[in-house]
Parts: sequence; structure tokens; C-alpha cells
Amino acid sequence: MYPLDEKENWFSGKGHWSKTLDEDWFNWKWQMRNRLTKKEHFERFIQLTENEIQGFDIAQNKLSVAVTPYFFNLIDPNNPNCPIRKQLLPSGLESVISKVEKKDPVGEENTMPVPGIVHRYPDRVLFLVTDRCASYCRYCTRSRLVSNAQKYGFHPSIEAGFKYIEENKSIRDVLISGGDPLILSDDKIEYILNRLSSIPHVEFVRIGSRVPVFLPQRLTDQLLKIFSKQENLWMSIHINHPLECTKELYDACRKIVAHGIPLGNQAVLLRGINDNTQTIKSLIHRLMMMKVKPYYLYQCDLIEGSGHLRTDPSVGLKIIEELRGFTSGYAIPQFVIDAPGGGGKIPINPNYIIKSDENGLVLKNYEGKVFNYPTNSALITTKPMFLP
Repeated sequence: MYPLDEKENWFSGKGHWSKTLDEDWFNWKWQMRNRLTKKEHFERFIQLTENEIQGFDIAQNKLSVAVTPYFFNLIDPNNPNCPIRKQLLPSGLESVISKVEKKDPVGEENTMPVPGIVHRYPDRVLFLVTDRCASYCRYCTRSRLVSNAQKYGFHPSIEAGFKYIEENKSIRDVLISGGDPLILSDDKIEYILNRLSSIPHVEFVRIGSRVPVFLPQRLTDQLLKIFSKQENLWMSIHINHPLECTKELYDACRKIVAHGIPLGNQAVLLRGINDNTQTIKSLIHRLMMMKVKPYYLYQCDLIEGSGHLRTDPSVGLKIIEELRGFTSGYAIPQFVIDAPGGGGKIPINPNYIIKSDENGLVLKNYEGKVFNYPTNSALITTKPMFLP
């Protein structure tokens, strides 16, 4: 909250890598090559808890561990409950699987007509183009295939995906995801975007990426130039906590927007990370400062081994209710649950309607005050007058 949300208080710099040359630090490929991926990498900087040590053993067959040096700097080495740390370091609790949790909790496999295409909604598709990311989130809904730790063997056929989209003229919206599409080469990204933009019935294309958050160095002049050539490109990024909003991310988001790409944010509600109103309020204020529209706040999916990170939906409802009226309406995200088994996203909202009948609505506002709003039929008491 203010004044901590003032940009001058945001993190910036090389942190643990202060002696690294600028030409390396600001090179996204150097960041990828030097990711922390093994237990001993992390032990150089922090004392792992017993729970985290157990988590590294589980991760080998569940979801790989990887954190870019840039993003690792945001981890508090002295706080096992650090909200950045809990998102990226594995936990022994990932071995606890409840009967309601699934490998594919939102039923993507059931709506995949060709490898890499998820066609759940009538007019739009999800286009999975890779199974790799810059860093791996421990609550990932696609952990069955992302990083290939579970030996899924995801091999999307990009050309088969294009063919499917071309042949289905009802598709007007394509969301490119993965994995993370922005870890692909410039040439491949440009090829995918150009192919999609050449399909007449595709009205706009979205990229879903956490690379700007994990790896803002990836937003090179060359990549931004590729983006700027696309007339119908949007981007959704994924920020869960205000500490992720650094000066480097601020600059990256501003550059993306300056090149004509609208930005939205999709956050996931996570226990002990952002499951309170003050944290979400700080996050959405920082997003607005970066010209990023808070878009969705997701209830965490029922992915196997995620119970320790999942809240009750009532927590999300309470947060939205406590935001409404107390900050800009434009900044309030839509709270959604991606229905288990493939039902799609369902908006979940606090109930402001106390009563509804033939006379109208009885409503309460953000302060709890009660108001009556009549129906049209209740308003009509006389015949309308027609003037010459």
C-alpha cells in the first residue's frame, strides 16, 4: 500500500549477481543458461527447509524446478514463507494428493482435437506451442506436461494446429500458450504470429506468458519490433504478488504497451501468498501503474499436490467484496473458477441483490447500505404521452 507502492520502492538491480557484466545480465539467453535448477544451486544462497528438501526429490517426477537469476533475487533467503519462494520452490506437501485433485483438472485432454489445440469454447482456441517455461510455478495447472518431468512427451504439431484453425471458420480468437511461448526464438514467434494473422477469420491473437515477469530481459528491441507489426495482438501476463512488480518489469510492460500491445494480468489466488485484500489491492495498484489491466483472479485449480497452496473460494469472494468501492472499479479483477472437468471459466461474484420480485430489486452497496431499484413495469403508472 502507499507509500510502499510508490515506484521508487520497487526492487531493481542484480542482487546476488552484482559482479556479473551488464552484457550478460541483460542477455535473456544468459539468464536461461544460468537458471537455478538443482537443490545445490539454491543452497548456495539460502538454507532450505526440510520440507523444501523433500520437495526437490518429488519434483524430479512431478514438475521440474527452475528459477531465473533475475527472479531469484526477489526471494527472501531468511523467510521460508516468502511469497515468491512459496511459488517456485518445491514442497514435500506436493506428495499429498486429495481425491478431488487431478492431473488434468480442467479437462483439456477431452477437448484437444489435435495435439496442442484445446477447443473448449465455440469461437476460440488455446494453442499450446511448447512445454517449457523460463521458471516453473508449483501450482501449474498443466504440470502433467510442462517440463516433461512426468514423461508426458508433449510434441505439438504447429502445422496441424494451423490447419485446424484454418478449417474451423468459427474460430476468431487464438490464445498462444504452453509452456511459455516467449522462450521460443524470435524467428519462431514471428512465424507463428504471421501464420495466424494470415487466417482471415482470426480476428485477434493473444499471447499468454509469464516471461515478462520471470525474464524481462527477453523483451528485446527485436522482439518488440515483431510485436509491433501485428495489428491484432494482445498479451496476458501472470503476476501474483506486488513484490513481483520490479522496476525492470515496469519498464518491460511500458515498452510492450508503447508498441501497441494491450496488457492484462491473470493472477491465481494462493494460500499464504496473496490470500488477503491488502496484498491484492497493492498488486492491482502496481499493475495499473504499469499499464496492465487486472483481468482475472483465478481460484487455484484442483491440480494434484496443490492443496497446501489452495484457498477456499469464499476467500476470493471476500477479497472482491472488500475491493469494490474502495478502489477503482477498472482495477478490480473478475474472480473465476475454471470448472473441474472442462466446464470453462465461471465468474464468481459477491451477491449485492438482497431481494428480487415484480416490484424491482433490493440492493446493497459496498458500504452495506440498502437501496430499492424498481422494474420498468413498476415505473409505468400512466399511458405514455406523444407530443406532436
